[in-house]
Amino acid sequence: MSLSHSPDFPQRLRDVWRLSWPIIISNASVPLLGLVDTAVIGHLPHARYLAAVTLGSTLFSFLFWGFGFLRMGTTGLTSQAVGRGEDQTVRNLLGQSLLIAAVIGLALMALSAPLINFGLWLLQPDSEATAQLSADYAHVRILSAPAVLMNYAIIGWFLGRQNARVTLFLMLITNSVNIVLDIVLVVGFDMNVKGVATASLIGDYTALIFGLWLIRRELTTLGGRFDMAPLKRISAYGELFRVNRHLFVRTLCLLFAMAFFTSQGAQLGDQTLAANAILMQLVMMISYGLDGFANAAEALTGKAAGRRDWHEFARSVRACAVFSLLTAVLAALTFALAGPWLIARLTDIDAIRQLAGDYLPWLVVMPLIAVWSYLLDGVFIGTTDTRAMRDTIIVALLVYLPVWWLTQPLGNHGLWLAFTAFTLVRSLGLGILYLARRQRQWADKSFPYDE
Repeated sequence: MSLSHSPDFPQRLRDVWRLSWPIIISNASVPLLGLVDTAVIGHLPHARYLAAVTLGSTLFSFLFWGFGFLRMGTTGLTSQAVGRGEDQTVRNLLGQSLLIAAVIGLALMALSAPLINFGLWLLQPDSEATAQLSADYAHVRILSAPAVLMNYAIIGWFLGRQNARVTLFLMLITNSVNIVLDIVLVVGFDMNVKGVATASLIGDYTALIFGLWLIRRELTTLGGRFDMAPLKRISAYGELFRVNRHLFVRTLCLLFAMAFFTSQGAQLGDQTLAANAILMQLVMMISYGLDGFANAAEALTGKAAGRRDWHEFARSVRACAVFSLLTAVLAALTFALAGPWLIARLTDIDAIRQLAGDYLPWLVVMPLIAVWSYLLDGVFIGTTDTRAMRDTIIVALLVYLPVWWLTQPLGNHGLWLAFTAFTLVRSLGLGILYLARRQRQWADKSFPYDE
């Protein structure tokens, strides 16, 4: 009997949807916050305020995203401990992840001056006034680093316990507080960019307080006890460090690939940069759904890996693949049939609409290629085989850059070809490694971890 026709497969599909929909909704709420930020600050008398918030937000998106391993690594290890029924390990992982997040967050605060100066130097504000406003925003926003990173760990821990609704709850709290304070501080108290940064700061710490309250409630359902010993011994962090160091390198490589794409697009002119930005916004819309199913794969495959139940593991992968592929196919059809209409909703400038339409075919094929990298990232996080993720993205970069170099005469089409090749190599690499693992480690009782 095939896995998709097994009696419990419909239940597995329901499990995937139960874990995915809160994440999809929480992801989709992010653009709403950006829209409110833009609307509030965009009504101030000078364009430099909006430019400063845009630059500052970009800086912290990259900075905080670089430590996204605090969420991913925690999810993978926690889900495996849940599968093994090791409540004490689940408790220890929470404490260790929160402590690491707090230490990194405090270190970012301590190093705020050089980090902000370097970041703004890279982003190159177009005037001294914009640079000063960006710095004003950044010096307030950096204070939220411990809260943001600890929230990553909290969300990762709850996902590992197959409780995705906490992600939605914390995101709604963060964004709701942020939106209300945006209006109060910017419009009511005339705090301009510092008001926007302060709203984000308070929103992040409010979410952290609620997250810690939820943890306190959740711990009452777990066996084991509070134990300081694993928090004090460096050797007790071995597994977390092993998993997270590969994820950190992988994330840096992904950030570089995205930044390189944006930078090279900018070299081709403002209109090309704007057209690429619009198309990337559409890509991000699809990523909200694919991320949700990838997060479900992390929790479900991690639990199965913890139990060494490779039949359950296979059913979970198959169920996540059904939703992921359906999303990718619908996205490709939508871009093919309604792409020009979507582009027109994002810009009124005819020249940019036309230019974005010229590159729309790349967007049509992108979901069908990228879907595998999203799904398999989730699988490899669940199994904590993060070295495979690191290695495949390095190989993808080694293809990406030469393809871009060789296709420069094609202009922006060459840039999109290189980025598509990067995505394809990631998907193929992870797919090959997945099939190899399924033939060996993930098909019997043995399960050797990487170094």
